Amino acid sequence: MKKYNLSKSFTAIALVWAMLMMPLLAVTAQTRVVAPKNKYKIQDDVKAGREAAAQVDRQFPILSDYETTRYVENVGRKLAAAIPSEFQQPAFQYSFKVVNARDINAFALPGGPMYINRGMIDAARSEGEMAGVMAHEISHVALRHGTAQATRQSNPINQILGIGAILGGAVLGGQTGAAIGQTIYSGLLVNPYSREYERQADTLGAQIMARAGYDPRDLANMFRTIERESGGSKGPEWLSTHPSPENRYENINREAQLLRVNNPVQNTAQFERVQAKLRQMPRAQTMQEIEQNAQRNPQNGGGGQSPTANGRYESRVELPSSRMRNYSSGNWLRMSVPSNWQEFPEQDLVTFSPQGAYGREGITHGVMIGIHRGQNNNLSQATQEYVNGVLQGNSYLRQQTDYSQARVGNKQGYTTTLAGRSPITNRNEIATVFTTMLNDGSLFYFVAVAPENEASSYNYAFRNMLSSIRLSN
Repeated sequence: MKKYNLSKSFTAIALVWAMLMMPLLAVTAQTRVVAPKNKYKIQDDVKAGREAAAQVDRQFPILSDYETTRYVENVGRKLAAAIPSEFQQPAFQYSFKVVNARDINAFALPGGPMYINRGMIDAARSEGEMAGVMAHEISHVALRHGTAQATRQSNPINQILGIGAILGGAVLGGQTGAAIGQTIYSGLLVNPYSREYERQADTLGAQIMARAGYDPRDLANMFRTIERESGGSKGPEWLSTHPSPENRYENINREAQLLRVNNPVQNTAQFERVQAKLRQMPRAQTMQEIEQNAQRNPQNGGGGQSPTANGRYESRVELPSSRMRNYSSGNWLRMSVPSNWQEFPEQDLVTFSPQGAYGREGITHGVMIGIHRGQNNNLSQATQEYVNGVLQGNSYLRQQTDYSQARVGNKQGYTTTLAGRSPITNRNEIATVFTTMLNDGSLFYFVAVAPENEASSYNYAFRNMLSSIRLSN
């Protein structure tokens, strides 16, 4: 029998116990976050967020690129699953969309809808930085800061949760964001989230990042990136009502020291691929440009919902009538259109489509005619720029043919064919693009759309429309 050494056994047990407790101590040492007082029900958050999201979808230019949206959704779902149990609300439906705007920003609505600007993805140096901003915004939702602010200010929920408030509480919101919301949407100008709420979102956001496998320091780094992209230490106006990146950087890094993450995700090949794809797309509008477009064309907001959105898609669509009617737009465009097609005018665009072939996602049969005001006044380069934009907005399409010369009414132009399986009809779709240059340097385009198995029945109408075009510009 070996001698039993009691002191050595106690030492060994203590070491084992310490090793077992290390992760637990790291968790229990993190800052405790307490949701603020809130007099509203969970369903009030859900209802307010759903109504606001419907307005945002109509008014903001939402990027429809499938790969980008799916990637952002995957990152968002991973973060939402990492929300601590005490802040999980089964009624909340977290969703993630990309706004085709170049400003570095993101905002989330009560109940879960989140919008990430394309400019934010472009500016982030890694997936971890992008995830940091998303975790911050998810924290605002999980802590119910929107309705908590309504509780604190004793304002009706329908006032405090207007679009102005949404933008005021965005990562780059402040009074500037709220003012844009007021200008575009005739909403109520309100104060952004308080410094206390911003600090809570930073702290909980860091904890969510760690639980999801990201390094919380990347959230701190993203605020440094925002400061750098925004013009230096002075920064934009929102710094006057939000904690500065310097303070945030220090506070988040202190919290990160309390959190334990093994082999954190910082960058991925998919992030780099999506970021490179976005940088190849045509230039996105700024929020100021979206505001200006909304003022010029208030019925269509900032480039969101199309007039075709009230239509309904049908499996059987009436063929183009052999009878044509005249159409004119000001003094610069005259043409003939099938008499059984409806017209949907917008700024710099008119769509012609038969009943049952148009709806929220655009048209399945018909023609889109418009003006593209891009960065080039060279026909070849402007055509390529426009086609790239079409492919960006319709990620299922692929260019099938090289560019070839064609007549567009009384002018010389180019044509190319795009094709792909339509997500609306689940059939192969053919989109034939014709372009020509106007005298003022803008690009005129004519896009004919039809399912591939019905193309022969539409080609005659398309040719008649194209040959009838008379451009005086």
